[in-house]
Amino acid sequence: MEQEIYRHVPYDIEVEQALLGAILVDNSALERVSSVLKSEHFYDPLHQRIYEVMQGQLDRCGMVITPLTLNAAMKADPGLVEVGGHAYLAGLAAAAPAMPNVRDYARILQELAIRRGLIHVGEDIVNAAYEAPHDKSPQTQIEDAEKALYRLSDTARYGEGPLDFAESLRRTLESAERAQARGGRISGVASGFSDLDSLLGGLQPSDLIIVAGRPGMGKTSLATNMAFHAARAYVQDMEAGAEQSRGAPVLLFSLEMAAQQLSARILSEQTEIEMWKIRNGKFAESEWEKFVLTMQELSTLPLYIDDTGGISIAQIAARARRMRREKKIGLVVIDHIQLVAPSRRTENRVQEITEISKGLKVLAKDLDVPVIALSQLSRSVDSRDDKRPVLSDLRESGSIEQDADVVMFVYREEYYLKSREPEPGTPDHGKWLEKMERAHRRAELLVEKHRHGATNKVELFFDDRYTRFSNLANESV
Repeated sequence: MEQEIYRHVPYDIEVEQALLGAILVDNSALERVSSVLKSEHFYDPLHQRIYEVMQGQLDRCGMVITPLTLNAAMKADPGLVEVGGHAYLAGLAAAAPAMPNVRDYARILQELAIRRGLIHVGEDIVNAAYEAPHDKSPQTQIEDAEKALYRLSDTARYGEGPLDFAESLRRTLESAERAQARGGRISGVASGFSDLDSLLGGLQPSDLIIVAGRPGMGKTSLATNMAFHAARAYVQDMEAGAEQSRGAPVLLFSLEMAAQQLSARILSEQTEIEMWKIRNGKFAESEWEKFVLTMQELSTLPLYIDDTGGISIAQIAARARRMRREKKIGLVVIDHIQLVAPSRRTENRVQEITEISKGLKVLAKDLDVPVIALSQLSRSVDSRDDKRPVLSDLRESGSIEQDADVVMFVYREEYYLKSREPEPGTPDHGKWLEKMERAHRRAELLVEKHRHGATNKVELFFDDRYTRFSNLANESV
């Protein structure tokens, strides 16, 4: 017969008493810990209530907190009466250590509370596994467990409270000094497109970046190019021993295209072997050798592709948080927003998209990484003479425009011109040929919103043979 082992949950009553006593002796100690310590971080329920009353007294016009005033405020509390009332509070003050580091006490209590929370979450996970209904998959249970653990980890980041302006200015100065030390290099993750990086300063941490356009404009290709460049730049800089990498490990959620198809696109781009050859296996001998060699070279890139279909915003957040912990990802890409499932279904798709875009912004801020999210545009764009998208084209897509820090549209004039060829031999056909020549393999990236700076148009080269965008200055159009 197995012997049950009973273990006490972690707590430290003496530290709780020392902290409360320190506050009674010096009320300013409460101000030093209140931004990081909550009442639930105490284990003893009486100590929780004492701390709450202390906070309330401080909030009421800075009322002085003493054993006398505290006892008067809690005279109806049976728990305090049971341990002696005023005598207990006076004992806390009398036993308070001289010159205590109350922030250390607060940290200890917070960590003990998190450990207790881990125990409770673990018990809930075990019970849920035993009692799960048949229609709830194990994967869903795992994701629920991850969300519970992440909520618990949030208690460790309770915040430091408001900053005074002097401290805010000091941090701004430090940021400017770091920027100066970079010698003009961008501060964010490199996109691989020099003009875009100059405009944005790279893909900035905590930014939600929307890349929108009509089908056929090359949104997926652009995002894949950015993801590949970030992963490759990270490896190159790490191998070179750089203190700070231009790139980052990347997590790409591909809701429309399989991981194998995305990998084929990247190989086509890097080997300059056309996609139809890769799909059909029509390689020349030299091309096959190049293909295999390139595949081996790229296999070490920190680029992680999740092609789960119908994934929800909650699942995306849970997986991204796990990859942030395990793989230190510094860039998240979602292709595309309209294929993300809401956490709960409603009849209003605009509300669902709003929930998704807000969730992505929260994710970018929580992980402190740039999040690139692709978005489709409606057919109304094609009904205009000038088919360049504008911000108002996103108005029907929930709060995407409001939630985004950067909004950019992909536009290729050549795509539209191909479908409007006039009758050969006519004057209009000659004008059309001139337009086609100017537009051939050119793309425009229209940065229409930039929360931190200027907007502008970035011209790129697009080679549809290899689904590759590149800097226009580097190519012969």
